[in-house]
Amino acid sequence: MPFTITREEGTPVYTLRKKCGSIGKHGLLVLLSLLAVFPLYWMVVSSFKNQGEIFGTAFWPAAPTLENYTYAFEQMPISRMLLNSFIIAIAMTALQLLTSILAAYALTRWQFKGRGILYTMLTLTWLIPAQATMIPNYIQVNEWGLQGNPLAIVLPFAASAFAVISMYQGFNQFPRALIDAARLDGAGEWQILTRVVLPPMKATISSLGILLFINSWNEYLWPMLVTKKLESAPIQIGIKSFVSSDVNMWGSLMAATTISCLPILIIYIILQRHIVDSFMKWGIK
Repeated sequence: MPFTITREEGTPVYTLRKKCGSIGKHGLLVLLSLLAVFPLYWMVVSSFKNQGEIFGTAFWPAAPTLENYTYAFEQMPISRMLLNSFIIAIAMTALQLLTSILAAYALTRWQFKGRGILYTMLTLTWLIPAQATMIPNYIQVNEWGLQGNPLAIVLPFAASAFAVISMYQGFNQFPRALIDAARLDGAGEWQILTRVVLPPMKATISSLGILLFINSWNEYLWPMLVTKKLESAPIQIGIKSFVSSDVNMWGSLMAATTISCLPILIIYIILQRHIVDSFMKWGIK
């Protein structure tokens, strides 16, 4: 028989290769993390640069200044627009959670003809780009007389196919025996939903709510179409006001963008574990 040399676990060669592989993986992760964080760092640093330094390559301003922040607060009502963004994002998240819970519960617990077709059609609507529905939504909002009203931003996003599909998966995994037991005890559908089904699914609902809130906060194109005044617009619309065909106020733009990112950053720091868990959970699904 030919003589072979095996490198078993625990040998110096195997240990060295394992350490080198681990160092290489961690080094790659550090590099990718730096690439992801660097634009945010550059945004914050640029917000403290004057107009002469804004196009420079220095990693830190030679003479840090707050002029960009002062100009941003003078040019637009940042505090009011941040409040608008919070109200709009919370309203959209609450409505999407409510409609998705009711729709997913009906699809999973009630047997009726066409249920599979209905769920398939609902799934296919998720593939339709939002731009394809903007014109019908815009016409409908004008017919309702909501042009310039925050409700014009919220109502077209009151339901989300992504949210319904996500809750549908969660309800499918819920034990049917508990629901049958509650029905035998005389509980109605609303009592079963609120007292039996929803309490154990708080983690799932919270994770979905975090994702919906982040998506609502970052919404830009539709609010830009239906808002007329900065006082009733979210912060993302105000940021665009610093970019025009004549003059681009890059320093003030970076300052306003930094301010708009602070609320999400604070929320992320407070709910870091839940946000990471939600991304992992819905990413796996």
